[in-house]
Amino acid sequence: MFDIGVNLTSTQFAKDRDRVVKRAREAGVTGMLITGTNALESQQAQSLAQQHSSFCWSTAGVHPHHASEWSAETAATLLRLATSPQVAAIGECGLDFNRNFSAHDQQEYAFNAQLALAAECDMPVFLHCRDAHARFIDILKPWIEKLPGAVVHCFTGTREELEECLALGLSIGITGWVCDERRGLGLRELLPLIPAEKLLLETDAPYLLPRDMRPRPPSRRNEPCFLPHIIHQVAQWRGEDSQALAQQTDANARRLFRLN
Repeated sequence: MFDIGVNLTSTQFAKDRDRVVKRAREAGVTGMLITGTNALESQQAQSLAQQHSSFCWSTAGVHPHHASEWSAETAATLLRLATSPQVAAIGECGLDFNRNFSAHDQQEYAFNAQLALAAECDMPVFLHCRDAHARFIDILKPWIEKLPGAVVHCFTGTREELEECLALGLSIGITGWVCDERRGLGLRELLPLIPAEKLLLETDAPYLLPRDMRPRPPSRRNEPCFLPHIIHQVAQWRGEDSQALAQQTDANARRLFRLN
């Protein structure tokens, strides 16, 4: 089983990163993608992936929250990181019109720049979209034929949005959000609509601890070792065997990020 979204650079893991990775291995996780969200954290993510080579890989990118930080130096840093064998995708990049930590025009500029970088480097893209679907698709669509692949990380959209993403050939990342009995019900109903070869699973640790986990960890911190819980629940809602789903989504991740 492969966790495509782990924020291992988070300060919440500062005291026990190695133990977090160890617990993930012991839980049966066979690979992890460490998310880069700005230039500095992308460098940190690459370094962590190097420390845990053949088990961890990383992304290099600028999250829309950090789009205002985009500069020529940022672009050069990401281009350099993209040549590293540990870096498997460009991102996390996209649009977030919910919290608007960066202005819309800054987000769109940084998103376009990272799509161009991914196309130049022939790398898949790790995408973020929140409350910005129409504009997100408008920007992404011209680049699709120039990219080897892309995944919409932490998808929480509608049926129509899912269908539009699938029509573009995007993979769909599902997190423990789907385990939320209040917010996740709509997403739960969409799970059977995702083709098996387009489904990817992720914890987004340390965020999005599945609300239905029992017992809940005292820290309330999510970890990649909880990925088996998400797999079990998703398999149940899709009417599939959890072991088969774990193998399928692992293969999907390795194919998209070209890790074999």
